[in-house]
Amino acid sequence: MKIPPVKGTRDFYPPDMAVRNWVIDGWKRVSVRNGFEEYDGPMFEYLKMFQIKSGDEIVEQLFSLQDRGGRDLALRPEITPTLARMVNQRINSLPKPIKWFSVPRLFRAERPQKGRLREFFQWNIDIIGVESGIGKCLADAEVIFTTVDYLRQIGLTSKDIKVKISNRELLADYLRSLGIPEDKLESVYIVLDKKNKLPSETFEQMLGEQVQDKKTVNKIIDFMTVDSMPQLEEIVQLKSESDEYSPYLDIKMVLDYLDTMGVGDFCIYDPSIVRGLAYYTGIVFEVHDVAGELRAICGGGRYDNLLRDFGGPAISASGMGMGDRVLEILLEEKGLLGEQVPKKQLEYFVVYLGDFVKEVWQVVEKLRSMEYSTNFSYKVGGPSKQLKEASAQKAKKCIIIGDEELEQNKISVKDMATGEQELKDYDKFFAELK
Repeated sequence: MKIPPVKGTRDFYPPDMAVRNWVIDGWKRVSVRNGFEEYDGPMFEYLKMFQIKSGDEIVEQLFSLQDRGGRDLALRPEITPTLARMVNQRINSLPKPIKWFSVPRLFRAERPQKGRLREFFQWNIDIIGVESGIGKCLADAEVIFTTVDYLRQIGLTSKDIKVKISNRELLADYLRSLGIPEDKLESVYIVLDKKNKLPSETFEQMLGEQVQDKKTVNKIIDFMTVDSMPQLEEIVQLKSESDEYSPYLDIKMVLDYLDTMGVGDFCIYDPSIVRGLAYYTGIVFEVHDVAGELRAICGGGRYDNLLRDFGGPAISASGMGMGDRVLEILLEEKGLLGEQVPKKQLEYFVVYLGDFVKEVWQVVEKLRSMEYSTNFSYKVGGPSKQLKEASAQKAKKCIIIGDEELEQNKISVKDMATGEQELKDYDKFFAELK
């Protein structure tokens, strides 16, 4: 009986592993060069951790279990709660700002869709502990810059993707100015978050169910279609000229920083970016393909209350999460995977003429101990068959050992690209390799 893989999971054959490693290595390289340090946590946590962040409804969206002691556990659907727990445990000893990144394997018990699997890898970067107003804006900008830094490195341009940036605090202030009561904001947010996923008539109808006044509905719709900072400035009521860090000025400052950092052409203001109510407290953003055919490539923003919710102090934080699957789909569609993912290429293949197993293994061991990838044939065959096998394994060079070479303490080295073959002194060859 053949047992298939569980729906929503992936088997990683060697070519798939090459893609996975290339993506993850790129995430790590960009994180490190932008000043982030790597961390990780356990693959399962207490279920309560995820309920604190996302409410009881999260139970239906993750894989939960009970251990032998009857404790409720869950496979991690995200790593940010783990980050909050770890930071809180050592909050007084960790130097600030905390700039950490992680590439966890995550699990969600949801219906698989295009770009959304039940098991996936995610790149997370976070900056915690920057408290000044200008510093917070700079931290938000740096999270976005680091995200774009990776995406442009792998060949995506501002014609391919856009970082859509908004401010949850700005939206909340505007809704309050229209008379939306505080206890109604959450239900309005849920509708606004669906704006780009629904037909305009359906969206307007759902919004009307939450906001009874037609004029207010129209004002909210007008606000959600603003597409420039000058237009936004005309609509929003700034608190006062002396309020240096109003939500409007925050987003303007972040966009100005991103322009200074050289990625301004990737970034636009888009009020339809809302994201989850209980989590984000200020700047929020998502990266989308320009064609709008895929789910968000990644998303993030400011979450100043999370550490406090997990029993720690009130401390500022900003972060981002990028899953691997939507990214890979976009790169496949753009033709950017094939030319960038390293192909398997063996550095040496040892060909032996006769029964020189001992001598062959001595050469193989020497090369491998010097960190050169090396293979040989398990089959007894002539040199042509072994050279064919070396070619199939994409070996750069072949070392050929035969009676004549052994007697002279020499080896024959063949360049597989040019076909040139040269007889070399055995000891001198290895000495030069070192």
